[in-house]
Amino acid sequence: MPILTLDAARELAAAAFVRCGAAPAAAESTARALVEAEADGLTGHGLVRVPAYAAQVRAGKVRGDAAVTVGHPRPGLVAIDAAHGFAYPALDAAVAALPAVARSQGIAAAGIRRSHHCGAAGRPVERLAAEGLVAILFANTPAAMAPWGGARAVFGTNPLAFACPLPGRAPIVADLALSKVARGNIVAARRRGEPLPEGWALDAQGHPTTDPEAALKGTMLPLGDAKGTALALMVELLAAGLTGGRFAAEASSFLDAEGDPPGTGQLIVAIDAAALSPDAPERFAELAGLIEAQAGARLPGARRLALRAAAARDGIAVADALAAEIAAL
Repeated sequence: MPILTLDAARELAAAAFVRCGAAPAAAESTARALVEAEADGLTGHGLVRVPAYAAQVRAGKVRGDAAVTVGHPRPGLVAIDAAHGFAYPALDAAVAALPAVARSQGIAAAGIRRSHHCGAAGRPVERLAAEGLVAILFANTPAAMAPWGGARAVFGTNPLAFACPLPGRAPIVADLALSKVARGNIVAARRRGEPLPEGWALDAQGHPTTDPEAALKGTMLPLGDAKGTALALMVELLAAGLTGGRFAAEASSFLDAEGDPPGTGQLIVAIDAAALSPDAPERFAELAGLIEAQAGARLPGARRLALRAAAARDGIAVADALAAEIAAL
């Protein structure tokens, strides 16, 4: 199993995307996001996505030459059209635009439409928190969960992520899918030929399954049962209904090259951390200290920071078959 530096992994993925028809800037943005996820231990959102993404560019399901456009329909709003390209250039545009608007207005929101898979949702909000903003991201995804008591998938796994700045140190970052596990974990298990733990998914007939292939054809179980599907509804309305994106049940899969572009949406809300209370960042730090003072407790995102540091120092291991597949694209 080869060990790649983060730069080498980015170059491997970006070159594959360019060969498949992506514009260099989009390829670089997407490769960077996937390698960052890999470094943080979120392998389901990492390099394993390259072959599927590349196939979608070749098929035109992802537009490799998409031009992201940014508008300002109201003083506190940023409207971004991903133009059926990768989500990552559109997310980069949101992260670039939001700080100035949030500092001017106190609060700002960026809506992204005609988008695609946003990967590790914690990364964009972490970048905003590094700018002194409290940030929340909502993203809808293709249908994977049924409403509580129902049998047909109408919600995606619909991740949401939150980041909060802490003075003099890395932000607090919480990133979670509203299914019991992220769908990327199912994809990764299928690739490895491993069964799933019980309680993750149902097959197409609504029966519990540990078979990744059957799970991908069926539905995911929600986090927190009925409460999870209520939150998934909220994300669906914010990320797609509000932005002009497609609802989960209207979107094609992120996992294959079949059909038209998914056209999903993302919404990012950013708040100047000191706008309402100048000492808010210090208060954030007080609460963080109360958590970290307890033996065995840690802040959300702390494990990722340790993995990230190790990856920057030691590189990342990439399975031989995956590295060869990416190189051959």
